[in-house]
Amino acid sequence: MKTVHNAPFDLNLIAVLDAMIRERNVTRAADQLGMSQSAISHALRRLREFFDDPLFVKTAEGMQPTPRALELTQAVLGVMGSIRTDLLTQAGFDAAKTRRRFSICLTDMGELIFLPRLIEQLRLTAPNCTIRTLQIPPKSISSALESGEADLAVGSLHSMPEGLFQQQLFTRSFITIANRKNRSIGKEISLEQFFALEHIVVALSGKTEESYDSVIDDYGRKRKIFLTTPHFLTVPLIIERNPELIATVPKELGKIFDSYKAVRMVETPISLPHFAIRQHWHPRYHHDAANIWLRKLIKETFELLPE
Repeated sequence: MKTVHNAPFDLNLIAVLDAMIRERNVTRAADQLGMSQSAISHALRRLREFFDDPLFVKTAEGMQPTPRALELTQAVLGVMGSIRTDLLTQAGFDAAKTRRRFSICLTDMGELIFLPRLIEQLRLTAPNCTIRTLQIPPKSISSALESGEADLAVGSLHSMPEGLFQQQLFTRSFITIANRKNRSIGKEISLEQFFALEHIVVALSGKTEESYDSVIDDYGRKRKIFLTTPHFLTVPLIIERNPELIATVPKELGKIFDSYKAVRMVETPISLPHFAIRQHWHPRYHHDAANIWLRKLIKETFELLPE
């Protein structure tokens, strides 16, 4: 094994490198490992000496990995993933005592609907744990789950790759939202009016055919789509400034938007199928005690969520 200053490589440094790869921030890495910032900085200095590379450099976007650090990423995450899965699982998981951060892939819609309830339950059952949310392109979610960068992906996810475990939490219907000042729309919106107006659709991939409300297009009539966006939370703001636009969104989200008084809900004039909200995880962590506990917490928190 390579030596530095006549001393063997300290395997404890792998955990520090793992935390830095995940967090790219000394403060957050220290918090995750229960170490001081100075201890992390000291460990990082030793890692830089060992690999003869800066590994992480400060940029306007924070600390970014060097090409050498990127080369090490798969091996480091693989080693730490095996430790968590094969060794720590056998020791069990005590939510009341554990200090760790759970990372969950969520859309901005998911953050608005899920986070308040989840934070409430986490504070009650795992007071020393924290949450990080990630917004990752759909095509990258599987690799994020496999590497351990994310523990779970929660939502109505389109085109999920095969090989992931999934569990349905609940189903939801759609609702159409319109500007409250648009007097051309009464208490109801007719089918003809619905297809005559211009629409906003939300598609994480940027492809209209993969939008959340793409089932409308199965109706057999072509909508006038004016805007495709990957963000739900901008929709009511855009409709507020552009009263001629409408959007069809998950009903849970429509209720939240309706409470802001800028837009209002009207029943979609098409009978649309419900869509399922699921949590997804990688087989590598299927038997991981912490992952099992988190999945159970989310399932119990949201399976009885009222319509």
